[in-house]
Amino acid sequence: MASMRTMIPLQVRTHVRRMSNDIRFSRENVSFKPGQPSYTRFAMPPTRTVSSLSTHVWPPRRSSSLPGPLGYRRVARMSNCCGTGGASQDKINPSSSSDVHDSVKDYYGKQLQGSDDLKTSACTTDAMAMPRYIRQAIGEVHDEVAGRYYGCGLVVPEMLEGTSVLDLGSGAGRDCFIVSKLVGETGQVIGVDMTEEQLEVARKYIEYHREKFGFSKANVAFRQGYLEKLDEAGLEDGTFDVIISNCVINLVPDKEAVLKESYRVLRDGGELYFSDVYASEQVSDELRRDAVLWGECLSGALYWEELVSLAKKVGFSAPRLVRAAPISMKSDDLNAKLGSLRFVSATYRLVKVPESAVVASKEECATYDGSAANSPAELEFDHCISFPAEKAVAVSADVSAILHSSRFSKFMKFSARPCCKKVQESDDLNPFTLADSSPSQPGGGCCPAPADSAGASEGCPPVKRPCC
Repeated sequence: MASMRTMIPLQVRTHVRRMSNDIRFSRENVSFKPGQPSYTRFAMPPTRTVSSLSTHVWPPRRSSSLPGPLGYRRVARMSNCCGTGGASQDKINPSSSSDVHDSVKDYYGKQLQGSDDLKTSACTTDAMAMPRYIRQAIGEVHDEVAGRYYGCGLVVPEMLEGTSVLDLGSGAGRDCFIVSKLVGETGQVIGVDMTEEQLEVARKYIEYHREKFGFSKANVAFRQGYLEKLDEAGLEDGTFDVIISNCVINLVPDKEAVLKESYRVLRDGGELYFSDVYASEQVSDELRRDAVLWGECLSGALYWEELVSLAKKVGFSAPRLVRAAPISMKSDDLNAKLGSLRFVSATYRLVKVPESAVVASKEECATYDGSAANSPAELEFDHCISFPAEKAVAVSADVSAILHSSRFSKFMKFSARPCCKKVQESDDLNPFTLADSSPSQPGGGCCPAPADSAGASEGCPPVKRPCC
């Protein structure tokens, strides 16, 4: 009879050795037969448990979503690998930061090995229209990094060249590497995440992406830390022009602390541009204790109106809603558990507007000069307002304050005189309204300007108006 070493191919033996820190195999219980299911039993250390074993057909299927050069699915996956914080497999204490942190680190560091393991669409990005330069940057990200992506939106704002960018909850680094190409060698990107397994993947490919983008030196770095305590990660006041975050803030127990820390490390005029999951109503305490739903970015989600109040409390400008999309559930059981509760992924921008800009702001016309890299024809501001090149657009005092104090100012020309009729600002920041709107409507749910505003003087067209 052939020896065990000759029965198991070299690639699988190598993969088994890499798992040996977590799992000790009883060799006499391992066998593979071509075309037949393979059942394995493991001798486990007393501190680790396996609650379920899976069967697979030999040869194993290739999966680009797993880390490592082999990329084969594991023969067995642990579904209960809780950290030392005491979080149970099914329930967490949402009021305990350590409990939530341990549960999230376990879920994203050990239980999830790729986006295929997710149970809902909350932490995935649906196909969406995006500029070619962003698609090209995404295509240059290493497969292992891309396979560990769990975002819910597109967090790549315009005008990034030469800026300093912070990614909150950077994970394996996909968005960091995309942005690192766009900021160029004169810019800087720092990713912060609390999950060591994710950071190991990200750090492994810093040099790969430096060479891919043709930079003489790397412009991206990763630090381990908590989003509520960025000072402990060594991030100083007024350091960054832009902060991005992709479907992470919902995972943090103290959202207000994250916004306060973001405000602290931003320069005046800097912005937090982030995608996250929001609920249609307050999430019940029972659902908030569900560890899997928290890990799937649902039970920790803010009721969307809470974001508006928190932003104002911290000192940010009123949130500007950029885009929104509904989130679908993958099972009838999950829909039954959630009841009438609905979720959307939404992208907002919050700007740190200095008080001096607020005082000086007024309604006026702003004209984009068309010189921003990768955006020669138009700059998007939010789901209702965009700036076509060389066309004056009427803006409110709030928008004017943002434009004057932020990086937008370098690409704008302003007309102080009231060349246009009074601009009516949209007060509807509800992402569910936008997500439910017909995609055929221009501006993602905005209606054309009312007929009575079509004759604005001096040829200055009014801003697109939201539906009433």
